[in-house]
Amino acid sequence: MDLELRSKRALVTGGSRGIGKAIARGLALEGAAVALLARDAERLAATAAELVNETGATVVAVVADTSDEAQVERAFGEAVAALGGGIDILVNAAAEPGGYAAPPALADIDAAHLQREIDVKVMGYLRCARAVAPYMKAQRWGRIVSLSGLAARQSGNTVGSIRNVAVSALTKNLADELGPHGINVTVVHPGLTRTERTAALVQARAAAQGTSEEAIEKQMAEGNSIRHLVDAREVADIVIFLCSPKSVAINGDAIAAGGGAPRAIHY
Repeated sequence: MDLELRSKRALVTGGSRGIGKAIARGLALEGAAVALLARDAERLAATAAELVNETGATVVAVVADTSDEAQVERAFGEAVAALGGGIDILVNAAAEPGGYAAPPALADIDAAHLQREIDVKVMGYLRCARAVAPYMKAQRWGRIVSLSGLAARQSGNTVGSIRNVAVSALTKNLADELGPHGINVTVVHPGLTRTERTAALVQARAAAQGTSEEAIEKQMAEGNSIRHLVDAREVADIVIFLCSPKSVAINGDAIAAGGGAPRAIHY
């Protein structure tokens, strides 16, 4: 299937590693020009160079912290100039991934930590959407896809649930407001996902439990119904479809990409 992404211009926040990097790679392979946005200039430059070498596409680096309004505005201006005058696709993935540490109990939830999580993942996504919307409105077409997480649908992580439910609410509100302008807005909920961080996590758990890394990977995979630890590139495949003109019938909706959370029914 031709996803019709050649000549499209995309900006991926959190694009220097993890799922964001996998999405940027997939978009570049489909022929899109991509701007990567993240805070770490050195890692960002290395990722951009790696993706240029692998895909042959235009991939540029833009340094910014999405919790800072002025930095976001500056970065989007730089990206628009580097990509040729506009942005067709925004992927929001700049947030600290969940699931790598035990969530705090009520008595241990730090207000400053919660505020930081909201400022980066919710307000950060909102800042980026606000910055890109005028360009998309002017061309009467756009795609905004935000990465959230399955904590939006499960208890057990209060901070994770709050931030992810908020991203879902933001998505639906933006979809209703921007849909008449030709802009589709969606949210993807990854579950536990294999990224660059997974190998060290598996190694540490195996050492702590006195078992093999293969046994730990099997335990992790048993958390979903396909018994397969979903890879960042497999999540990226879903996001890339949502970025394409082919996804026009999907707006304001959440797509789970966790391999099937057992028992829960969503309708």
